[in-house]
Amino acid sequence: MIGFARRWVSLLLCGCALAVPLPATTAPLILAPSSLMDGLNAVIEAYRTETGTVVLVSYAGTPTVARQIEAGAPAQLVISADPDWMDYLEQRGLLVADTRINLLTNQLVLVSAADCMPRASGSLLAATLAQWLGPDGQLAMAHPRTVPAGRYGQAALSALGLWEGVAGRLVEVENVRLALKLAARGEVAAALVYRSDAIADPLVHTCYRFAATTHPTIRYPVAAVGRTLEPEVGRLLQFLSSPSARLIWEAHGFELLAGSQSVHLPPVAPRVPGSAHGIAR
Repeated sequence: MIGFARRWVSLLLCGCALAVPLPATTAPLILAPSSLMDGLNAVIEAYRTETGTVVLVSYAGTPTVARQIEAGAPAQLVISADPDWMDYLEQRGLLVADTRINLLTNQLVLVSAADCMPRASGSLLAATLAQWLGPDGQLAMAHPRTVPAGRYGQAALSALGLWEGVAGRLVEVENVRLALKLAARGEVAAALVYRSDAIADPLVHTCYRFAATTHPTIRYPVAAVGRTLEPEVGRLLQFLSSPSARLIWEAHGFELLAGSQSVHLPPVAPRVPGSAHGIAR
């Protein structure tokens, strides 16, 4: 199992990252969307400090994450940046029954490396977006056909009557973090990303926040992978929506969804004092 997991981790696509080095023993593995990187890394570090359990995380765009699970990646938890891809996995019987939780929400924002004063508001967005982009500037965003952030972005721009005006100036990338990097480096005039991404990079300015009414509700569902819930995985799943995790999520620009703490998971055995950390056998 260890060798299999190591091979899978080594095959994950460019742009993914391990939160911690792969240990000598088996450890829980989470596959998660790139937009969660900073927040989730901080949460699992808090979990390691509290429990002594090492957790591995690999990041990619949500479509890639889902296809890795479908292909048999040895993950214990999966997080998606929208419900549709989690539905995709659930319909294929790849998730542990009754473990799916709508964990987090986020906001869509426009960012730029340049100072974007005056910041846009409401109907002024069209004029100010034109100023930011200039005659030749481009707007980076995740692929709107496949990546959740891109779909949310297209919906928001369409709701404001701006989609047709920018469609020919888009730079579409694999995930939202790549769009953020392009903006931070000044390779594009602006990027459409999540608020959590903007907080993570001090090189960008937040120029505009899209109202939640302009796009479908942003939800990050999480679920256990497989047929049965292992005790350590159940404890980790519960920790993700705990009060201590909430503070970390909020510091990184996320909001814990109401009800995520009230979901009743399958029974999880309590930790035995003095037992070995992790899920090594």
